[in-house]
Amino acid sequence: MRLKLDENLGARWADFLGSFGHDVHTVPQEGLSGTSDAAIFETCVQEQRCLISLDLDFADVLRFPPERTAGIAVLRMQHGNPAELLRVLMALLLGGLQTESIAGRLWIVEANRIRIHEPD
Repeated sequence: MRLKLDENLGARWADFLGSFGHDVHTVPQEGLSGTSDAAIFETCVQEQRCLISLDLDFADVLRFPPERTAGIAVLRMQHGNPAELLRVLMALLLGGLQTESIAGRLWIVEANRIRIHEPD
């Protein structure tokens, strides 16, 4: 799957997701650090990449309609430590991406569940 990691996720996590066979680009690698959320969203639409972010702003379906995208995954954590982020990413990989398509959908991913927003 073609993924783009927001700037709040580092290159370490791009390498991790790439080890599962995903084609991963990051906002910093593409020189988009500090760019507006709207510009990052449009870049993902144009590149047909699923956006993975810790930024809850991307869960605003009116501002960032998921049906225009290859998918949006907003990762949610209580403590924000690397071990918890690993659990959330594993939930995304094994509990989500391996079993169903994220295309055109918003997923709110937690370590123990994925909430899916279906477009109307």
